[in-house]
Amino acid sequence: MIYSTKISSCAVAAAVLAFALPTFAQTPVAGTPGPNLPVPDQTNVRHDAPLDPNLPTIFIVGDSTARNGADLGWGDHFAHYFVTSKVNVANRAIAGRSARSYMNEGAWDRVLAEMKPGDYVLLQWGHNDGGGPLTPTFNARGEGKGIGEESVDIPITRPFTTGPLAGKTVETVHTYGWYNRKYIADTRAKGANPILLTVTVRNIWPKGADGQPHMERDMGYRDYDLQIAAAEHVPLVDMATVAADKFEMLGVQTTALLFPIDHTHTSAVGAEMNAASVVTALKNANSPLVQDLAPIIGPTR
Repeated sequence: MIYSTKISSCAVAAAVLAFALPTFAQTPVAGTPGPNLPVPDQTNVRHDAPLDPNLPTIFIVGDSTARNGADLGWGDHFAHYFVTSKVNVANRAIAGRSARSYMNEGAWDRVLAEMKPGDYVLLQWGHNDGGGPLTPTFNARGEGKGIGEESVDIPITRPFTTGPLAGKTVETVHTYGWYNRKYIADTRAKGANPILLTVTVRNIWPKGADGQPHMERDMGYRDYDLQIAAAEHVPLVDMATVAADKFEMLGVQTTALLFPIDHTHTSAVGAEMNAASVVTALKNANSPLVQDLAPIIGPTR
């Protein structure tokens, strides 16, 4: 018997409407110099379940596309793809964070405190990492462009109370590549395994060479990720391509139903699709994590 994988617009629409829409709070990003920036409301995110110390853990480290309101980030839909008696899945992503701010606020230190040899860390950045040239007035949450060693010192206008910058009045801002290399090095120092993910795609459809709209697959960091992965000999799992291909199969109008608030944040149905795309991308990359995937349950005759 052959089963179709085609999803109808009506089916997706019905599923989308079954979930509450995410809300956004105009709250400051803790510890971020400069003006307050809106971030998704995280008052109802899932509580972190205790980790079984006898099992390896897959940590998810990233931004709101992986975790914001309950079930609205792909990280909240990731665990059920795995045999959880064999592996922990720990979603440690935080809305509104960049590679730089996640580290500066001490969130990375907390993940390192949980990490042990044999664990895996999925690193995904890009949505909050944009920034201009590195100058003493650089006050965004993003980093310098590129993957080089250049840096700049800037004053900290709102003191940090936790993390590596607690009590300091000056921050040294590095490039996107520098922060990612530090995540990789810290993970390896713990005996764990870093994995880079390409960005979670947005509902933006520029015209391609064929004159037709095609979903955006790169926010300007893909080349950096490729270069970092090659230089550091780290797997690069291309979730962006898998997800964009799926959304293009649905089409512009149906995909819009999965992005009910803006072009970045999905409904719970969209988050489930993104989680499935990460799993597919892991399979495409021949990741050792696939050995812990749960059996696929499908129709029976």
